[in-house]
Amino acid sequence: MSDTFITVVSGLPRSGTSLMMQMLAAGGMPVLTDSLRPPDASNPHGYFEYEPVKHFAKDSDWLGEARGQAVKIVCPLVRCLPDTERYRVLLMKRPIREIVTSQRAMLERLGKAGARLPDDRLEELLGRHLSEAETWMNIQPHLAILTVEFRETLLHPIESARTVNAFLGGSLDVLPMAGAVNGSAARQTSLPRACARTFGSSNRSSISKIR
Repeated sequence: MSDTFITVVSGLPRSGTSLMMQMLAAGGMPVLTDSLRPPDASNPHGYFEYEPVKHFAKDSDWLGEARGQAVKIVCPLVRCLPDTERYRVLLMKRPIREIVTSQRAMLERLGKAGARLPDDRLEELLGRHLSEAETWMNIQPHLAILTVEFRETLLHPIESARTVNAFLGGSLDVLPMAGAVNGSAARQTSLPRACARTFGSSNRSSISKIR
């Protein structure tokens, strides 16, 4: 595994970021996590979080530790990534309505109150966060971005694992990556026909810059 770039798994909460971290770990990539947040019914295989990420906007001194590893950073914080490092970003996407439903179900299981906003307003705010982060990432010369659809990954884990592996340099083990996509994740979402995977020409040019 190359230690010249940092693999960032990003997206909105409940968009499949933990599943992607699980896939990367299964495929042989080291993941930067402290395991302080234990697995639960919402994420039975763990959240793969790293506590310093929560204070990323004020302190990024730890970032050098992530070279050659994967770290999960929610999309509102990706704009804090300094241009002193190089990154390959796996941006998880899931229909915003599914995300809101999943977030509310998770909070209910935890006995916590959610955002005091109607669902349509919450969907609008989350969509704006994602759009702003993606717009910023697409114009950064120090990172490459691959969009990964959550439902597409559940439906076609082998194809998704192959695409991610190729994007990250081809040194991961695809079969264990696909095996990490299990029934526990599939039960958390409805599965209509597959979403189309997006990977634009601007992203391909970014890959050529980062290699």
